[in-house]
Amino acid sequence: MGLRTVLTGESFPLGATVKSNGTNFALFSKYAEAVTLLLFDRPDDARPSRMIPLDPQRHKTSHYWHVFVPGVGAGQLYGYRVLGPNHPDRGLCFDSAKVLLDPYAKAVATDTYDRDAAIRPGDNCAYALKGVVVDTEGYDWEGDRHPKTPYASTVIYELHVGGFTRHPSSGVAPEKRGTFAGLVEKIPYLKELGVTAVELLPVQQFDEDDAPDGFPNYWGYSPIAFFAPHNRYCSRKDPLGAIDEFRDMVKALHQAEIEVILDVVFNHTAEGNEYGPTLAYRGLANETYYILDKDPARYSNYSGCGNTFRSHHAVVGRLILDCLRYWVSEMHVDGFRFDLASVLSRDYHGKPQEDPPILWAIESDPVLAGTKLIAEAWDAAGLYQVGSFIGDRFAEWNGPFRDDARRFVKSDRNTVSCLAARLIGSPDIYKQPDRDLNRSINFITCHDGFTLNDLVSYNHKHNLANGEDNCDGSNDNHSWNCGVEGDTDDPHVEALRRQQIKNLLTVLLMSQGTPMLLMGDEVRRSQRGNNNAYCQDNELSWFDWTLCDRHAETLRFTRKLVHFIQTHKIFQVEEFLTIGSHPISPSLRWHGVCLGEPDWSRDSHTLACSLRYPQADEFLYIAFNAYWEPLDFELPHLPESQQWHRLVDTALPSPEDISSPETASPVNRNIYRLAERSSIVLYSRQS
Repeated sequence: MGLRTVLTGESFPLGATVKSNGTNFALFSKYAEAVTLLLFDRPDDARPSRMIPLDPQRHKTSHYWHVFVPGVGAGQLYGYRVLGPNHPDRGLCFDSAKVLLDPYAKAVATDTYDRDAAIRPGDNCAYALKGVVVDTEGYDWEGDRHPKTPYASTVIYELHVGGFTRHPSSGVAPEKRGTFAGLVEKIPYLKELGVTAVELLPVQQFDEDDAPDGFPNYWGYSPIAFFAPHNRYCSRKDPLGAIDEFRDMVKALHQAEIEVILDVVFNHTAEGNEYGPTLAYRGLANETYYILDKDPARYSNYSGCGNTFRSHHAVVGRLILDCLRYWVSEMHVDGFRFDLASVLSRDYHGKPQEDPPILWAIESDPVLAGTKLIAEAWDAAGLYQVGSFIGDRFAEWNGPFRDDARRFVKSDRNTVSCLAARLIGSPDIYKQPDRDLNRSINFITCHDGFTLNDLVSYNHKHNLANGEDNCDGSNDNHSWNCGVEGDTDDPHVEALRRQQIKNLLTVLLMSQGTPMLLMGDEVRRSQRGNNNAYCQDNELSWFDWTLCDRHAETLRFTRKLVHFIQTHKIFQVEEFLTIGSHPISPSLRWHGVCLGEPDWSRDSHTLACSLRYPQADEFLYIAFNAYWEPLDFELPHLPESQQWHRLVDTALPSPEDISSPETASPVNRNIYRLAERSSIVLYSRQS
């Protein structure tokens, strides 16, 4: 049998599967009339070296096209041409002039990719994306294991792989800046900071050209190939390099007991609306992969990005599940954050489903049983499911935590009762009696919006650099500039900003639930007021490592506060605190400036609480004064022989602002004067 002979092949598994004597290719396309497999010798080839027409009598089973090609192995570049009806009014958008990417491609060559060529009429072969055949066997994991850190002990750090080390100050070699390999070099920093999980902004292959003219898509929320690591984050030049470099990164993070959580985008693709490019899904099975409008020539847009992935369809749902399983079983990731996860609950007509099949399938899948599942429980069309997202396993980004913490610290009215609920795990939102309170992912900032520094430095967004006349990005930021908009040399304003940042960090890390920090907040990384830097792949978005010295005070404060919560059991409980006192369980009492008298009024700006964990002999007193004048707070009485020690006072200069329990100064009075706009944490433990 000659090398150019092809065999029937199998319909499963989908994608390109390497065998001992060749590769099996399998593809779904229900209404295709003809399919041709294209093989390329080099990433920049303008024409295929071999074309293999698939005979529908031999190479098609049901709606699956398949072929086995002897002699083809890992590294082979490939794509498809698919002929079929082009009737957009019926949702059919076949175009045999376009070279299509395999949705199951595990690596992608983008050397000559041109998005415009996939939009304009005509052949785009010279500028098309090319899949790469991958053999996942043979990698030495060296006994790698998942850390499986419980939520109760987890501190998440949301970071952008490119922006983390791309800045010249990173100290990373130029060829490794902005790559998985570059991130590995910064693991000691992450370890010292105390984070236990990195949540990576999208690293599945995305379209960097899916942005306004002249701008890149920096964040990566424009997926092309869900199974493939983004090849620009690889320091190696061969198309297969990203696979092993990603796995090297995961292995190194696991060795440091740091989990890897991927931000996955299953709500839309880079193909956009009806005017977008034909890259893969549109040209294979448009009506299967997308939710179409009443006019099938148009797309329902619940993602805000032009189209909506039809996740409730069995074929699309299978792709999503296969993808998640792949990243866990073959790439060893520890969890997923689902971007605009509420989109996945919508049916073909856009109506939210009570029991969305794909979400229940993810929830119950045995391969995913040990992973963290985190939902951004809303979408771009107004569906908001925080507190009501399905299942027993999904954690949720707690959007109200972000807003209520910001509003309280900036001294808004009517915020005290909301802050109190956020501090104890948001029981007003998460009402299920058996729910693990740590499935509330608490955050003050994330990639989307102001950084922590900018939250206390700007009253308004400053997004002109994005080229959209400052119309993009949220107008509802709950920010306060402390008296001056933007950068300032005023020492009083700067001191207040440092204090407000520490107040926000104290709220975040003293709250029940799982905290998440944004990359660079610990060193006051600024985007100069840009609250939507999705298209800014430059120093505006990158981590400037000189900030570690320039803002060493804030870095030290963050590190010590993280270390404190990780070493004390009262911050690792898995159920809501008992309000009042309890002889065994952790409990909490509310206070105001007077003991036992919290002020819940609309004009109140103070809140205090005492926490007790009898089994661990730990006592805490936390007080927040968001008022613009100093106030005296009564301190709870302690058992004989015990004394309060000051761990945190955000109004004090470094290093008095935070201490470890071993070196904390004793508090010798039963009254503590809190400076204006400040927070304290007092600690006592039975010796």
